[in-house]
Amino acid sequence: MKIIDEKGKLFGKLNLIDLLVVLVLIAAILFLAVRFTRGSDANPVGSSTKLTYTVLVTSITPEVYTEVQRQMAAAGGSDQLMANGDLVDGYVTKVESRPHINYQPDDNGVVAPSEEKGDNARLDLVFTVEANVPDPTVNLVGTQEVRVGKTHILKTTHFEFTYGSVLTCDWA
Repeated sequence: MKIIDEKGKLFGKLNLIDLLVVLVLIAAILFLAVRFTRGSDANPVGSSTKLTYTVLVTSITPEVYTEVQRQMAAAGGSDQLMANGDLVDGYVTKVESRPHINYQPDDNGVVAPSEEKGDNARLDLVFTVEANVPDPTVNLVGTQEVRVGKTHILKTTHFEFTYGSVLTCDWA
């Protein structure tokens, strides 16, 4: 007995192309079922997780830091995040400054840290951000994924820094 007969039927009963179409449909249904069903550890639909993270922005002038503090105070102590012109469910809740550290080689070629001093010394700012993320696996805040070490644009309704770096992430 032939497996495929002269008419292209499998075992004389089923067309080979029809069988392939059925198998592709079954595979697609199984893929979608696995893709859209999650285990019990996933966030239920409509819920979110609070993500608190810090962003370091380096080499800022004291005048900019003073203005950021003024804007934060005017906004009631926290400033709402934005992405692509839309408000985001997150806020900058705190900003701290620390002296900017330069790393320069000395006369012997050894790189040594040195703190900037004086009235015009640059500052490094550390922003604390609290945001609600729909999926703590992706950590999407606005249009950006938030992960330690990743570059981050910090944009609020009153200020924006394009070269930040995420220092810490904590999920509540």
